[in-house]
Amino acid sequence: MSASTSADKALEAVTMRAVSWRLMPFLLAAYGICIIDRVNVGFAALQMNKAVGIDPKTYGLGVGVFFIGYFILEVPSNLALERFGARKWIARIMISWGLVSGAFALIGGPISFLALRFLLGAAEAGFFPGVILYLTYWFPAVYRAKIIGIFMVAIPVAGMIGSPISGAVLGMDGILGLGGWQWIFLLEALPAILLGIYAFVALTDRPKNATWLPRDQQAWLTATLEMERSRAPKILHTSVWKVMTNKYVLIMGLVYAGAAGGSTSLSYWMPQLVKAHGLTNFQTGLVNAVPFAIAAVWMILWGHNSDRTGERVWHNALPLAWMVVAMVLTFWAGSLWTLIPLLTLVAAGTYASKGPFWSLSSEWLGPAAAATGLAQINALGNLSGFVFNYLIGWIRDETGSYAAALMPIAAVATVGTVCVLVIGRGQPRTVAMQH
Repeated sequence: MSASTSADKALEAVTMRAVSWRLMPFLLAAYGICIIDRVNVGFAALQMNKAVGIDPKTYGLGVGVFFIGYFILEVPSNLALERFGARKWIARIMISWGLVSGAFALIGGPISFLALRFLLGAAEAGFFPGVILYLTYWFPAVYRAKIIGIFMVAIPVAGMIGSPISGAVLGMDGILGLGGWQWIFLLEALPAILLGIYAFVALTDRPKNATWLPRDQQAWLTATLEMERSRAPKILHTSVWKVMTNKYVLIMGLVYAGAAGGSTSLSYWMPQLVKAHGLTNFQTGLVNAVPFAIAAVWMILWGHNSDRTGERVWHNALPLAWMVVAMVLTFWAGSLWTLIPLLTLVAAGTYASKGPFWSLSSEWLGPAAAATGLAQINALGNLSGFVFNYLIGWIRDETGSYAAALMPIAAVATVGTVCVLVIGRGQPRTVAMQH
């Protein structure tokens, strides 16, 4: 190895370490709070549904209607982030969803529950694809599966941490005349507002604005990212509508629908499923945390292996496949202790696929179409949450079977697995794409 090559490698290493430590702790915390505020209704429901008169079908509809508001504003929000800058727009999103999330403590029945779920989705729209876009401003392609995997590990970590906390907060029932479910919404909304204010002060939009990077590191990072942007992307710069209707975008939206369906079903319904086995609220929180804890570790390892090998397609398809198998096997889970390992496999599958999936998507899109394309893929994938969660509530109400309620998700994930393998044939590895 020449001295210049060794120096370049050292400069790259120290630069990416500095960027990672500057950005990732905040983004992880922000996304973790985002997920907690989105899904804490799953624990609140253990008291809230009875307190304000919400039946399983209405609960399923309310869980799902979140994704309607989310879908409508996802692409416009991501375009606004590109126009106004990540610092201002991410701060705006976080403060908005924090205020709406806290307002859930005021609901008095099904109508206000449904209205606030819609508004929460609208307030949160654009945060996730906005951060994925933001990461492409800072991290070269070869780092993205691991970095996106680290960012998205906030999802299972939120479940791992938020579950026992929410279970414990339910024990505050009656304090100051409020129900435990109301305390969940109030206490878990506050961090979003505080972090939103912090984002406005502390985030940096792009490397060229990073006064906290030494000049040589700033120059290396800017040059590396510009070189990547100069390559011809799969989808050329074109109208917003053409990007939104591009076949790769639509297919990847379908692929993501299966993974998103798996994660939302766990977050919103698993507390009720676990509690049905006779556990206390706090015990439910502890048991509910187990699949998320294991999935968090596996998610990082899987994303790291995808970056190490430069392989994206199979790293996306295999987790979806074992998720489907685990869902089907829940028909034969006769006890909590046979069910939890299967739900752990579902969690590990849905979360492990996400880092390689978003790396694959951003590589196929290219920088010109990234803002619109990433938002559209995320919007389409999460729109499935409306359909799936309503179906889960309806099927469970009609049949009493959680396993049967999972089958629509398993079917879509199966189709998605096949799709990503078909369109991924011949796709070059990330390392090869850099030459």
